[in-house]
Amino acid sequence: MQRCHELALMGSGAVSPNPMVGCVIVSGGQIIGEGFHRQYGGPHAEVNAVASVADHELLRNATLYVNLEPCSHFGKTPPCSDMIVEMGIPRVVIGCRDPHLKVAGKGIGKLVAAGVEVIEGVLETESERLNEAFITVHRKGRPFVALKLAQTLDGKIATVSGASKWITGEEARTEVHRLRCSFDAVLTGAATVIADDSRLTVRHCAGRNPLRVVLDSRLSIPVGAGIFDTEAETVVFTALSMQDSQKARQLAKKGVAVFGVDERECGLDLAAVLDKLYERRILSVLVEGGGRLGSSFVRMELFDKLYMFIAPVLFGGDGMSAFAPIGIRLPEQAIKLDFDPPCRFGRDLLLTAYVSG
Repeated sequence: MQRCHELALMGSGAVSPNPMVGCVIVSGGQIIGEGFHRQYGGPHAEVNAVASVADHELLRNATLYVNLEPCSHFGKTPPCSDMIVEMGIPRVVIGCRDPHLKVAGKGIGKLVAAGVEVIEGVLETESERLNEAFITVHRKGRPFVALKLAQTLDGKIATVSGASKWITGEEARTEVHRLRCSFDAVLTGAATVIADDSRLTVRHCAGRNPLRVVLDSRLSIPVGAGIFDTEAETVVFTALSMQDSQKARQLAKKGVAVFGVDERECGLDLAAVLDKLYERRILSVLVEGGGRLGSSFVRMELFDKLYMFIAPVLFGGDGMSAFAPIGIRLPEQAIKLDFDPPCRFGRDLLLTAYVSG
């Protein structure tokens, strides 16, 4: 199953909105076939693994390992569960069930009904973590949201004057670009774009550019800003009163889609933004912004994961704190998270945490 995970990751950034899936076929104690889902719309991992087996007669005494339940419905490709039965594979070991309503146990049901021995839940937690975005979308009905912030050791994301370039070193910034290309969309606010002329593209590593999502309630970003270039697709969310403005029409001429949403006390309606991205089949969103934007996602309970890069430097004084706008008054009201093991990138530390529960 660990090998299935390794294979599945080879499809990262190419298969969304499908999940990442790897498959290994074993016969006589030897691996006789491997495959993974290479790209959206292409053959699934199980099909590629079976195709890699030189002698299909070996399949009749083989075990097929796959990190996600084989599909049971016709989509871009035929059902993998039917193919497994047709090839006479007698045993299937599955990492976790597929939460998609069209599958959700139906693939396993088909296999069992055909007399296939099925073992479930092998490295289940790891298998769910591998496809956390896909699973979140089908369980919560919204994209998986991760917040990315960089701060000093004393918790500051900018100096007292607002300066923030660069808190972390080159290695950490390269890792941010690697993260970007693993998400379907990267989201930021107008203040960050204006202050940094952010482009939010992938430049320091190989990989695709995610959809760029900008929250700009007053359409204050200049039309000539770098984020509106043609290097990657950009969409802008603004107040309803601005969606038919002259500025919106100028952006539309540049190929930038502009959507109006309601405003809330703390800014644009983030739930409505995520609903629109869900409609576009966006599975995962990386939020790169300041403390105010991140705090809004936290207050609305609309985030799942936190990437916190911590640099071994101190700003002290009245520098800006990452989540100061949340304003927790009592310790028992704190937002509770669960840590993953920390990682080092150059001199900087990356702490990854998930919302508890």
